[in-house]
Amino acid sequence: MKSQLLRSIACATMIVPALWATSASAQQSVAGAMFQPASLPTSGAVSAFYSTYRSSPMWFRGGVANPAAGRLVAILRRAHFDGLASGPQLAAQVEAAIARASTGTPANVMAAEQMLSSAWVMYVQALKRPTPNMDYASPVLMPQGSRSDQILLTAVGAPSLDQHLVQVSRVNSIYAQLRETAWQQAQAAGNLAPDPRLLVNLERARTIPGTGRFVVVDAAGQRMTMFENGQPIDSMKIIVGTDEFPTPMIASFVHYVTLNPYWDSPDHLVRKAIAPNVLSQGFGYLKSRGYEVMADWTANSAVIPPDQIDWKAVVAGKKQIRIRQKPGRQNFMATMKIPFVNNHNIYLHDTPAKDLFAKSQRALSNGCVRLEDAPRFARWLLGYDPVAPSADPEQHIQLPRGVPIYLTYLTAQPRDGKITYTADVYGWDKAALQRVASR
Repeated sequence: MKSQLLRSIACATMIVPALWATSASAQQSVAGAMFQPASLPTSGAVSAFYSTYRSSPMWFRGGVANPAAGRLVAILRRAHFDGLASGPQLAAQVEAAIARASTGTPANVMAAEQMLSSAWVMYVQALKRPTPNMDYASPVLMPQGSRSDQILLTAVGAPSLDQHLVQVSRVNSIYAQLRETAWQQAQAAGNLAPDPRLLVNLERARTIPGTGRFVVVDAAGQRMTMFENGQPIDSMKIIVGTDEFPTPMIASFVHYVTLNPYWDSPDHLVRKAIAPNVLSQGFGYLKSRGYEVMADWTANSAVIPPDQIDWKAVVAGKKQIRIRQKPGRQNFMATMKIPFVNNHNIYLHDTPAKDLFAKSQRALSNGCVRLEDAPRFARWLLGYDPVAPSADPEQHIQLPRGVPIYLTYLTAQPRDGKITYTADVYGWDKAALQRVASR
């Protein structure tokens, strides 16, 4: 990263085109244009960048606009679909600046240069906003490179500025498909105002990376997709949380797979289901299902006799206890679970109840994600079939390297050249729409 930055700085400082090799009076005019007050929020940082690095113009060569300048105009015209509401107005300002620069006057060219850079920085920063209500387990999973100097140094160092703009504006395959379908649909209908629901979904999609190997868990679409080199290569049905216990949006890393897992019952199930059955059926209910009463919530907790528990107090909500289910055929996680760091105790896991995947609406869990084919997913993660060498519980198999995982909620889907909207099971779109409208 550091060497790349230094190369970018070198590229920015070594190129000295004819524009800078003008007379002293012309250079003074250029300098005056560089430090004049400007209207865009990013103009000050952009002016400082050109002053600090003495960067040669990247949007103009010899006073002639680079083809990337036209690309920027096209990107800005549809930037309100990216959540940058001022995009179309910025496009008009950029076009006007390009027209003024066509006179060849050094001051006009450099003013246009900084105008285009300021607009590009504004656009990229709009794309780099973190997704609201996303639990980022690590800062590295948040959108990176939002500083003005980072954005411009990367652009200056790109082999093709035009292709760089295309790649950055694409964000990722999910985002690009959503936005492009919506943009084409809007143009065909003659209504260029984006549906606020689309903007909400693009906010959620922009955290997903554009390249690499990663997993996307879509709670709204109730499907998980595996990606290689930024492209989908496999997917499967999933079961997600109910509206009472929704599956949250999380960005994290999967580092290992656990075979023969224990299952810890959520407190509400202990209170509403397990404890009442113990009172009505006796302790044989616990034994028949492989349930154990644990002394505490630590990893090395002792097992305690069930007759030491005041089960009526548990039912009444006056006492909390930990119930653990041993590995086996009845275990709610079947053969394996795939944990990842988060603040909600959410993980992926196998399930013995395969018949539930035939349902069209699969918001049925207590928040965790049940996989249609957990062994197939584990095989993709590990590169080989996961087989437990013994019946011992909680056998952890380390991945060669952590795999990013993104739990999101995409109620917008591109189908047959149009955007369709699925049911907002969790009601999250409503609150998000209010935020988008206020912005």
